[in-house]
Amino acid sequence: MTYLIYLFLGVFAGTLSGLFGIGGGLVIVPTLLFCFKYLGFSPEIAIHMAIGTSLSIIVVTATNSVYGHQKRKGIDWQVFKKIFFPLIIGTYFGGMISSKLSASFLEIVFSVYVVLVSIKMFLDVKVDKVQKETSLILYSFVGALIGFKSAILGIGGGTISIPFLSWRGFSMKKAVGVSAALGLPISIVGSISYIVSGLKVQGLPEHSLGYIYLPAFIGVIITSSFFAHIGAKLSHKLPQQKMKKGFAIFLSIVAIKMIFFS
Repeated sequence: MTYLIYLFLGVFAGTLSGLFGIGGGLVIVPTLLFCFKYLGFSPEIAIHMAIGTSLSIIVVTATNSVYGHQKRKGIDWQVFKKIFFPLIIGTYFGGMISSKLSASFLEIVFSVYVVLVSIKMFLDVKVDKVQKETSLILYSFVGALIGFKSAILGIGGGTISIPFLSWRGFSMKKAVGVSAALGLPISIVGSISYIVSGLKVQGLPEHSLGYIYLPAFIGVIITSSFFAHIGAKLSHKLPQQKMKKGFAIFLSIVAIKMIFFS
């Protein structure tokens, strides 16, 4: 039963990664947390395992998503370069700090974050077609913030990068493309930090690599790779307003799930 959940989770994570330029962590983390608690993982490590495993899965979904968007020339690599190095620094420190936070605190932070983002997206669905001049300092600050937050929560960064780039006047399709590209370095550096910090922990379940649970990783990526391509293809066909509203609805569903059914 658990392996079936992993396979279906891969379908959702892959599609969301390609469609919205996010790693899928907003769905992966709470689902894995449910599975790990069901399997009897210690409450003290279950959330850390869910976050670390989510980041490792995002390495695969983001790679496929980037490939799909690049084929359609949907990634602005100049913007990516401006965000890249601060993003890496923020991701590394976020992963190191997360391993020292309590499980209950991490679950609360994750739930509150999803609620705030869903509200933000509902209140701001306009697409500004005029691209604004953006300083390197602002790109650097946002990049570090995206990396830090993503490593702590186990997500790909799209919930900050997409609203930020939309605010700066990028089309939704361009914002999704850049966000998808940013998800790759986030997930790689984040996964490494969770592997390193988890190696010192006693009592991890069998078949774990640090805080990464390999059976869940393999189960999800079996289906996520194929569906990331489908999501990327859909993102270039759907209207921008509907994409943004769809993203807001998706976040609100996750928020409700985290608050009332966790």
